[in-house]
Amino acid sequence: MYEYISGHIEALTPTEVTIDNMGIGYIIKISLNTYSQIDGLKEAKLFLHFVVREDAHIFYGFFDNEERKLFRLLISVNGVGANTAQMMLSSLSSSEIENAILGSDVGTLQSIKGIGAKSAQRIIVDLKDKIGKTKDNDFKLMLELDNSIYQESESALLSLGFNKKQVDKVLKKVNKNEDDLTVEEMIKSALKQM
Repeated sequence: MYEYISGHIEALTPTEVTIDNMGIGYIIKISLNTYSQIDGLKEAKLFLHFVVREDAHIFYGFFDNEERKLFRLLISVNGVGANTAQMMLSSLSSSEIENAILGSDVGTLQSIKGIGAKSAQRIIVDLKDKIGKTKDNDFKLMLELDNSIYQESESALLSLGFNKKQVDKVLKKVNKNEDDLTVEEMIKSALKQM
């Protein structure tokens, strides 16, 4: 089994990357979230998931192991294939998908192209317990955070031009270290860590 690949980025599009590893070029399918993390880099390390089909052998690559874990959970759901899971991870961040599943938010999942009401409900039923058990304390802290304060802080930081994944990571860290912050205090604290 393949764990990860690292090497020189030869070609990059929003849906796939070609990585040269010791003279061999590997075409790897990626999500938009992974694309935004490696865009502009010359070298990359991606965690891999390898799919063998009768007509193709396909690598799926992920910037971090958390995104790969979520991808693997998604494809374990009956009716959700690798391409659908990749579309989900391109449409929403990992934390947004996890929040939707844990919050039984069918509407958010349905907003993703190719996901209907039945598929969204199946994903929630199949994965709610699995995600609840596998997520670490940082994610639980984010869920406990007052949603409106988090959303206002996130919105303000995104409007300043920061990357969504970076914003989520810093806001989780701020919330873990400091309790009961106002929106203004949270933004100021986050800006110090950006």
